[in-house]
Amino acid sequence: MTPGGPARVVDDELELAGDELDAADRAEGAADGPGARGASLLTADDRAALAALLGGDVRFDEPMRRHTTLKIGGPADALAEPGSVGALIAVVRACAARGLPVTPIGAGSNLLVRDGGVRGVVLGTRGLRGLERVGATGIRVEAGVSTGKLLKTALDADLGGLEFLGGVPGSVGGGMIMNAGTYLGELKDVTREVTTVRLSDGERVVRDLAACGFVYRGSAIRADLEVVVEARLELTPRPRAEMEATIKGLRQRRHDREPKKVSNSGSTFKNPPGEFAGRLIEACGLKGTRVGDAEVSPAHANWLVNTGAARAADLLALIALVRARVQEVHGVALELEVKVIGED
Repeated sequence: MTPGGPARVVDDELELAGDELDAADRAEGAADGPGARGASLLTADDRAALAALLGGDVRFDEPMRRHTTLKIGGPADALAEPGSVGALIAVVRACAARGLPVTPIGAGSNLLVRDGGVRGVVLGTRGLRGLERVGATGIRVEAGVSTGKLLKTALDADLGGLEFLGGVPGSVGGGMIMNAGTYLGELKDVTREVTTVRLSDGERVVRDLAACGFVYRGSAIRADLEVVVEARLELTPRPRAEMEATIKGLRQRRHDREPKKVSNSGSTFKNPPGEFAGRLIEACGLKGTRVGDAEVSPAHANWLVNTGAARAADLLALIALVRARVQEVHGVALELEVKVIGED
């Protein structure tokens, strides 16, 4: 801690739905057998350079199903999870110099990785866990901090504005990209500044609120061109008891309406303007529809879940089926909320 500066809080475990090991993960190699992936883009020299930069913070040929709440996904050539912004910049610059593609990810709570995995370097931000108070009502938070930890910090300080995070699993970095939120609010409501690192050259980019271009479940921050590393938030004093009552109501609503004991990524589709994706899907009679172990949840039709050993191909086929049926019946083109990366 800097003398006279704000206290630094270390992030705890990420608060994620379906974050436990499943049978497919324990059956090592089951989803990553012959033909499950393309040829690695990394040479032996590339691997040695990344290992020298990151030590134990890089893993090679890493099954991505271990790093998403859907528990689906083939292997990444390399999964790099730097422990600081400086280390992340060094990795980005090394990859740029070597011509290696970089794919940033957050906590994996809104992510579907295709069965062939991801070529090049997957850049995770779980290691960026800085979190500190700034002045009376501000918070500076790094990308890997869980939404649960951020919310607890606000509660402990009697600062309101983040109560909606009681219904949003994941991490701050991914949340900023998609403007995460619920009916109670969105990150855009409290964000004042977002810092990213450009993947082309490792330079920092600082955006004010207007430049972030937040919209419903989206922003002007392009995950294919940059990676979020930190954000500055501005909150409002509010009694803790009031906030806890709001959060309790939101979590109870989530508990009552959403699937349990299945691997999932939350809502699969964005809500169309003035409508609910779940209502449209349910009206088509699609609850319980399956492709392999991928299922339209009987509990909530906008949650397409992995009931056991689903592959990405199963879930993508189910997504296509649902979209086609909703288009046919309602004339509405559903837009994905879950992010899809990798190759078949």
